[in-house]
Amino acid sequence: MTAFAWIIVVFVVVFVSNSVKIIRQYEKGLVETLGKYTGTKNSGANIIIPMFQKMLRVDMRERVIDVPPQSVITKDNVSVIVDAIIYFQVTDPVKVVYNIEDFALAALKLAQTNLRNVIGDMELDSTLTSREKINTQLRVVMDEATDKWGVKVTRVEIQKIDPPKDITDAMSKQMKAEREKRANILEAEGLRQAAILKAEGAKQSVILDAEAVKEKKVLEAIGQAEAIRQVAEAEKYKIEIVYNAIHEGKPTNDLIAIKYLESLGKVADGQATKIFLPLETTGITASIGGIAELFKDKSKVVTDK
Repeated sequence: MTAFAWIIVVFVVVFVSNSVKIIRQYEKGLVETLGKYTGTKNSGANIIIPMFQKMLRVDMRERVIDVPPQSVITKDNVSVIVDAIIYFQVTDPVKVVYNIEDFALAALKLAQTNLRNVIGDMELDSTLTSREKINTQLRVVMDEATDKWGVKVTRVEIQKIDPPKDITDAMSKQMKAEREKRANILEAEGLRQAAILKAEGAKQSVILDAEAVKEKKVLEAIGQAEAIRQVAEAEKYKIEIVYNAIHEGKPTNDLIAIKYLESLGKVADGQATKIFLPLETTGITASIGGIAELFKDKSKVVTDK
């Protein structure tokens, strides 16, 4: 093989190697023909014309920009140190190449400027407690600004917000005082609840004792009433038996009068100072008078004899 042939082979190898371009899955290829954009190539093997065409690769993956810590003044004139991170993704490779020279630097400066604007409109307390609000505002502002660059800002995260040391010490004392206040309130509330429960317990105990005494008296009264009723029933039954026995024996008025006198003697033998006689004593008195006349007649007969 002659030298000319070797030159041809080398030329062909170089030409082919420069003509075939491999684009990865996460990339897009921008083809420029004589310095002018002529098309976009997808992932895989693509062929271009060397010396006339050039391919620019654009990474389409989501990437991160770390915003370095910077001093920001809040609305109430407190200087804080803020650190943030920006997540972005290229949506249009043509715009990100031809509409902006250095997107990373431009996004960094844009984030710093908007971070000062957003936090400058907020007071310190709101700044420390509203990170999500700050993140959302920054993302919206940056997404609108970077849309013409073919980039979408997916999210912005505030890593830390550091107030001055004197402010931090004051906040620490305030938080400590607030915690002690809550502890004292909880302790007082516990004591109050304990006192209420104790009083309720004492009240319930008194009520239960009173209920027990009441139930006892009611039961005793019921027992006494039942005893009286049973005694009365027994007496009634006894009187009925005696009455039946007397009527079955067919006693005379004289016998009844004698038994009546015996009963009066027993009644008068007690401690009572007054004796009440039944109203139905007319018949019995007449019988007593008859008995007296009988005794007189008998004594007269004995005297005559």
